[in-house]
Amino acid sequence: MTTISKKTLGRNGENDAPPETDRAARAAVLVGARALIAFALAQASQGVRFAEFEKALLGHVMALGRAVIVLFLVASEERVRRGLGMSVEREGRRFRRGQAQPRNLLTWFGVVQYARTYLREIVKPKQAARGYHPLDAELGLLADRISPNVLSVTTRLSTRVSFGEAHEVAGWFLPTVPSTEVIEAAVLGYGSKTQAWFEQAPAPEDDGDVLVIQLDSKGVPTATEEELRLRRGKRSRRKKAPSPRHRGRLARGRRTKKPRRAKGDKAKNAKMGTMVVMYTLRRCGKLLLGPINKRYYASFASKRHAVNIARRDATKRGFPPDTNRVVQILTDGDNDLARYISEAFPGAVHTIDVMHIVEKLWDAGSSVHQEGSDEFRAWVERQKEALYAGRAAAIVAEFDIQLASVPRTGPGNKYRREKLAEVRNYIEKRVPQMTYGQLRRQDLELGTGAVEGAIKNLMGGRMDNGGMRWIKERAEAVLQLRCIDANGDWEAFMNHVHAAMRHAAVTNGARPRLQQRVASPLPITAEAA
Repeated sequence: MTTISKKTLGRNGENDAPPETDRAARAAVLVGARALIAFALAQASQGVRFAEFEKALLGHVMALGRAVIVLFLVASEERVRRGLGMSVEREGRRFRRGQAQPRNLLTWFGVVQYARTYLREIVKPKQAARGYHPLDAELGLLADRISPNVLSVTTRLSTRVSFGEAHEVAGWFLPTVPSTEVIEAAVLGYGSKTQAWFEQAPAPEDDGDVLVIQLDSKGVPTATEEELRLRRGKRSRRKKAPSPRHRGRLARGRRTKKPRRAKGDKAKNAKMGTMVVMYTLRRCGKLLLGPINKRYYASFASKRHAVNIARRDATKRGFPPDTNRVVQILTDGDNDLARYISEAFPGAVHTIDVMHIVEKLWDAGSSVHQEGSDEFRAWVERQKEALYAGRAAAIVAEFDIQLASVPRTGPGNKYRREKLAEVRNYIEKRVPQMTYGQLRRQDLELGTGAVEGAIKNLMGGRMDNGGMRWIKERAEAVLQLRCIDANGDWEAFMNHVHAAMRHAAVTNGARPRLQQRVASPLPITAEAA
């Protein structure tokens, strides 16, 4: 595997000599094709095993692929150049045609060299002149000097695994791979386009009759200010370790001693992100079949932003604020989410995840009977029966009876009363969102399994691993790209981004660059539609 960075690619590839004519490029393709035929026949005559032949064949195919790409670029350049005069006018700006400039381009088959005409803007003296290459603009080639397909696949890999692993895995099937830094810059570049994509993305077709929205939050480890200071500070000269097993010893010697964390302090420094899962159910007799057209959205912006995004997408899918159709929203009982939901979805059925309540019943049961005893399990099972039957008020009454039976004094009684009162008040406050008996009769949802699974796979699986310390804005880019991929919209998103950049290049005479080193700010709170 060959790693290629911006420095490796060079600024314009002046030291390379690309083919200058269509004829030379055609000859190179024919030579490569003949060499490929001769290689296959020679391998067959020597009785080479298939696995060895297939592995060796890959290099020959890649070489032929590079020759064909050069032919395509040279022929396209000749066509574009024939259509240009010595001066060109676009969008009220005039350009003068200059000499063809050579360039390196990292493609799926490796690095190729080609030349393309440069148009320089004609401006008044002392004004800054801009220019662009009409061939690159027409073909959708970016100033990054990397094929959009290579950028796309390496970025997609990095939404599943770490940047370093994405670089390594890409080397399994690409002869030349962008560096880890280039992959990360591409992620930030594509990440800056996600909000525009989600805003204009069309609603899914053939939707169901009932809309279900599930929301939940999770914290991912983020870098502290001290960690960021060390990460961004000037690197000092370090003594090289004599072997890998001595690196840790040297590193510990460089560090200053850290004070022991107090009880309850967390090293994770977690910042919360909110996940939204939205799908529909189709009515079939007494049953609601689904899920249909499941979609994901997640952000490290405020919870209100996530709720308003859900409101916007619900309207897109035919469930506006004044709809008479059923909209069910499920959460874990978060107070902030409940307030925002009441504002954005005043007519929705708001449900608390039933398993969240069941866990609280088990937690409170140890204050009524000895934990693990038959009486303990029997008491909890009775409360669960009442819960699933929709008798949440009866559970509150049972807690009142138990509270009255626990003395105010005595060993352990204070903790028992506090635990019972805590769970009792939690349930009493949310009785209107715990109509599980009616929900079961309507075949609606009781739990938030879909959003919890999405958090585990889309957020936790990529962003909550050992040693990771994120910056929220950078984590946002990875998370939103991960959601686009999970929605099945990756290719559509790529086409949308590249088409917009190509349009800007053609109409404005710009040289669009996708990669960026600075992460875009978190989205502001979206307005509820």
